[in-house]
Amino acid sequence: MSVLSRETFDAIEFDAACSGDHRAAAQHMTRLAATGTQTRGMPRAEAFMRAGEQWLLADEPAAAVNDFRQALADGGPSSVDPRAPLAQALFMMGQAAEAEDLVGQLAAAPPRDPRMCDLLAELMVERTDLISALAWANAGIELYLGRSPGPVARAGEAGSETDTGPATSGTDTAADGVLALPAGDRTELRLLLSLRFRIRNDLGLAEDGYDRLLDVLPPEPGSTSATGLPGWTTSASAAASRSTVT
Repeated sequence: MSVLSRETFDAIEFDAACSGDHRAAAQHMTRLAATGTQTRGMPRAEAFMRAGEQWLLADEPAAAVNDFRQALADGGPSSVDPRAPLAQALFMMGQAAEAEDLVGQLAAAPPRDPRMCDLLAELMVERTDLISALAWANAGIELYLGRSPGPVARAGEAGSETDTGPATSGTDTAADGVLALPAGDRTELRLLLSLRFRIRNDLGLAEDGYDRLLDVLPPEPGSTSATGLPGWTTSASAAASRSTVT
């Protein structure tokens, strides 16, 4: 019996990215997830999650649904709540009612993971629900900045500015929040800020403090900006997934 390892799954993903054969990668990962011995570095739920992601890249959402359900049933730790990519796969299959129920469940509780917020913001953009997309993007940014956003389902209640901008929109305050963070990878923050900027632009909203963070984030070495701003890097596929409707 094989032992599940992050290195093995990374290598499978790398080969799939080079060859374009995501279906073979998904099949291999699914077999490993089902039969391998889980480890601290690669829990079984995470293995099924990564297999499901490859099924999505192979445009086989039904198979992805199976793996995401396995991850959810396992209940072990994973990089993102399995309900988020499961909702994406269900939408792709036309099962909107169940997908919307899952998104509603996630929106009813305070979010804890910026990556999940990013995924759901993109998903809501695909669904042309820009208000919800903006709420998820805001929540992800707030989490990255060390804040504690409330449930996304309550965004905009009681005069909250969550659906239109940060509670404190001054450039200096917002910028200080980022610049005070420990040095490290800020790719997720840049992606969230860039996605949020595009959503707000499509909604006809004026620039605010979070938008201006794109100007003050220190650039990463060798990076180029798709928005004309320094320090924003992403792959072509990620850029495409973050294009909002016009």
